[in-house]
Amino acid sequence: MTFTHSISWFEIPTSDLDRAQDFYETIFDMKMIPMDMPEISMRIFPAETMMHVTGALVHNKDFYKPSATDGPVIYLNANPDVQIVLDRIVAAGGTILVPKTEISPEHGHMAIFLDTEGNRMALHSVPQGMAT
Repeated sequence: MTFTHSISWFEIPTSDLDRAQDFYETIFDMKMIPMDMPEISMRIFPAETMMHVTGALVHNKDFYKPSATDGPVIYLNANPDVQIVLDRIVAAGGTILVPKTEISPEHGHMAIFLDTEGNRMALHSVPQGMAT
């Protein structure tokens, strides 16, 4: 089996789905796609095609729990520059934990923040000309 992406889907827990949606739409300057089912409500990050990696904000009070310290850290695409997204985080209600930091010249920059739900999340951008 050949993998083209390490991630195929991700879910970010929320306590307040509307607040989380507003936060992510604000910092990434985009609109999310609502999907509500009887047991779970989601707001999906837009993708060009179904073949692109994407995920959703999710709410089910009995199954999902936001965390600033536990669980995996998801790096969201902040191309062309992590700083553009970081500049929107505090005003949108988030907290910057690690400012824009160079990983290496060829691997770009990263940053870590807490979203409005208390999740520890991360951003990554690659040097211009390296993004695919």
